Amino acid sequence: MSEQQPESHGPDDRDDTLDMFDRIVAEEADLPRALDSAGAGEAPTPDLAVIEAGSRTLRAQAGPPQGDPVPAAPLDPEVAQALREVEQELSTRWGETKLEPSVSRIAALMDVLGEPQRAYPSIHVTGTNGKTSTARMIEALLNAFELRTGRYTSPHVQSITERISLDGAPITAERFVDTYRDVKPYVEMVDASQDYRLSFFEVLTGMAYAAFADAPVDVAVVEVGMGGSWDATNVIDAAVAVITPISLDHTDRLGSTPAEIAREKGGVIKQDATVILAQQPVDAAQVLLKKAVEVDATVAREGMEFGVVSREVAVGGQMLTLRGVGGEYEGIFLPLYGAHMAHNAAVALAAVEAFFGVGAQQARELDVDTVRRAFASVTSPGRMEVVRRSPTVILDAAHNPAGAQVTAEAVTEAFGFSRLVGVVGVSDDKDVRGVLEAFEPIFAEVVVTQNTSHRAMSADELAALAVEVFGTERVQVEPRLDDALEAAITLAEEEAEYGGAGVLVTGSVITVGEARLLLKRG
Repeated sequence: MSEQQPESHGPDDRDDTLDMFDRIVAEEADLPRALDSAGAGEAPTPDLAVIEAGSRTLRAQAGPPQGDPVPAAPLDPEVAQALREVEQELSTRWGETKLEPSVSRIAALMDVLGEPQRAYPSIHVTGTNGKTSTARMIEALLNAFELRTGRYTSPHVQSITERISLDGAPITAERFVDTYRDVKPYVEMVDASQDYRLSFFEVLTGMAYAAFADAPVDVAVVEVGMGGSWDATNVIDAAVAVITPISLDHTDRLGSTPAEIAREKGGVIKQDATVILAQQPVDAAQVLLKKAVEVDATVAREGMEFGVVSREVAVGGQMLTLRGVGGEYEGIFLPLYGAHMAHNAAVALAAVEAFFGVGAQQARELDVDTVRRAFASVTSPGRMEVVRRSPTVILDAAHNPAGAQVTAEAVTEAFGFSRLVGVVGVSDDKDVRGVLEAFEPIFAEVVVTQNTSHRAMSADELAALAVEVFGTERVQVEPRLDDALEAAITLAEEEAEYGGAGVLVTGSVITVGEARLLLKRG
């Protein structure tokens, strides 16, 4: 086995959070702290002790979560330990942002596993923003029509088990561990035959495809990790390809223009497939339409063949009328905020219609009551998610300027805040200034912080940029996330504006996930 891995390739950004997450998992499972190499108990560091104390305080203020879609820590100590061991083994592999663009390794793994990804039809979802929420909506619709689904999404908000779902729920920790152990011998076989070992994401992709075949599922909903043509998920031949809005992100790997990025993402469009195309920049749309012509794919375009007819803000979300490729669907309640979520819903509906042959083999629409029931059940953790009241605390994983812009618009539309305080922690490889500029009009103040990832921009560096955008008086620096949350809540409650104040935690999926843990949603 070759170990020729470039020195720049390190663990995934989530790997840096393992220690913190393990301690919180241990606390919830009433376990001893993480063991050192000799097996002796190890006391928590002072910083982590403070974080945990902060989380208990915030939990007491926030109240118990209701119907949380994110799995809690395993209660069985042996299962919790086994899950930690699997995560630690995975963390020794290339992380999700460390790539050697090729599907050769994942194809080799599929071969030795017996091509599990061919055991079921798939819907493949790519794009820049909105992929996970759209995938979750597609899954909810398919479940409502009594199909057994597998969903593979990334990254996770809190628990790695979130990435692989069956029938709308993350697989159990036990099943995750068993799946890993089942595929591990085959992973090692492929490792030995390749120039580079399988990456963290490639192994998880193999696990997902194997778990779906083992279930078995009727259909898989698969979100790409990055790009499309060389993404590890792209060993499926999906009959339906979904492309959510494309904007600039991962420009060092995908291209510096929407058109260049679209060329990579268009790799999920397969021969004779149906393409569901969200609204796109003109140059990106041209590239995707050209690709569709080359492979004889059928295209349904938002704003042409389907779209949002009307929407209005409602308590807890919004009421929609959607036009699908087969007809109009009225009276749809979506318990998510923002125009972008309404557009995601239209894309998801068109994708499921295409999967059922609506618009091709048949002209009739889907059963509207089933569609209504499905959309009313949708959740999307960490995406415009309200996790606390008085003051309202919202989590949103926006991490690029386009995502930040739609989040800012959604917050403005859905909440009448008299004072909104931002808590921002970002990765250093993003367009951080663009993100800050998108939020500047809606934040009265911003508390800059950092998450535990090795890719996190330092709080001081982020503060320097924030001062340029917001001015010195509107910026507060709190390197520790628990301190940042407390500071933001205090700022939101100032000047007797308790009832109309809010806090938005944003900038990174990792920041949102760690905030969610501190607020004890999981």
